[in-house]
Amino acid sequence: MYPEPLVAPMRQDLTVAGFEELKSADQVRDVLENQTGTTLVVVNSVCGCAAGAARPGVKLALQRSQVKPDKLVTVFAGVDKDATQTARKYFLPYPPSSPSIALFKDGELVHFIERHHIEGRNAEMIASHLAMAFEEFCTQNA
Repeated sequence: MYPEPLVAPMRQDLTVAGFEELKSADQVRDVLENQTGTTLVVVNSVCGCAAGAARPGVKLALQRSQVKPDKLVTVFAGVDKDATQTARKYFLPYPPSSPSIALFKDGELVHFIERHHIEGRNAEMIASHLAMAFEEFCTQNA
């Protein structure tokens, strides 16, 4: 488990962008089992590819996209273990991956970006990838 003072800025990187933190298995189940519309789930991580590509790419996609997910949530791998393990059950058949990004529509996983799709890519590439997924699966927000 990572100390909270270390991860606090990494948490805030997403929460200031409008993400709700899910810190328990029950919170994850409540969101992912009772959802309508689209939900973006970011599995946050302390690793360099989360800091250099995943978080900045997600934020850039949300800033630029005309269509966006209805709900934004995050779990933190290595910190909120129960929440992360529970979220990963909804990502099957994909193996555990940190960081990773999942898009759900009406409770169904419709798009998933694994760590190996994040590593070696920059924020701009992640943002473009997500923007295409938003365009395909998300409805226009008012």
